[in-house]
Amino acid sequence: MTAKFSISKTIILLLLAAGVVVILYPLSWMLASSFKSYDEIFGSVWGLPSKWLFSNYATAWSKGVANYFVNSGIVTISTIAGVVLLASLCAFGLSRYSFKFDRAALLFVMGGMMLNPQVCLVPLYILLQQTHLHNTLLALILPYIAFRLPLIVLLIRSYFLGVSKEIEESAKIDGCTAFQIYWRIFMPMSTPIILTSTILIAYYAWNEFLFAIIFIDSEKYKTIPAGLMSFKDALSTDWGVLLAGLVMSALPLILLFIFMQKYFIRGIAAGSVKG
Repeated sequence: MTAKFSISKTIILLLLAAGVVVILYPLSWMLASSFKSYDEIFGSVWGLPSKWLFSNYATAWSKGVANYFVNSGIVTISTIAGVVLLASLCAFGLSRYSFKFDRAALLFVMGGMMLNPQVCLVPLYILLQQTHLHNTLLALILPYIAFRLPLIVLLIRSYFLGVSKEIEESAKIDGCTAFQIYWRIFMPMSTPIILTSTILIAYYAWNEFLFAIIFIDSEKYKTIPAGLMSFKDALSTDWGVLLAGLVMSALPLILLFIFMQKYFIRGIAAGSVKG
């Protein structure tokens, strides 16, 4: 029994180690190559830089990454705030109240998860043109909120279902209104799922590419995924500068996940067990 356990444990550890290598290798190569010159990237693919060119980062920052960062930050933070607020309110209603069409409302929310953003591309483009939102940051923020809502509503609702009804009844006896129960009790108790939702929303909003290149034309409002496309030229591309821009674009999400990983795991586990 012990031998079998040791073999299975060893196999699992080897698979996990292989997964770490698969994930870390391209990140390590991108980081090392971001400090190389154009010739060294292709001449010494596997080696470390002979001269560490920190100027690649300064060049990428001055060529527009600074502006792209600000735009991506505004879009991501606004999307997170909008989705978390609307989704938590919707989840509170669906989890704590029974009404005539509660099941239909839940099915309607779930149906939103089956809606492919690419299918809505043309209607959304026409709608944004007609409402004069095209080529503004709202052209990204509003669709991002709409397409992230269904998943986050279901996650937060599942977490809210696990909150004891006795706590809610005690709050009502103390004279709390429905909104006070939501804001002062449910939201503070739901920190793990709120932070989990924050990571999922941030990952989507920060990295989304299709809407960003179609709904935004001006350099002034481009986010990082669309903005870095301008670093790649048809005839000549400074790959060191481009890779430096990619490293800077990946860093915020990596740090966000590192600092919130324990909440992310707890939130996913708690938000997936209730019906």
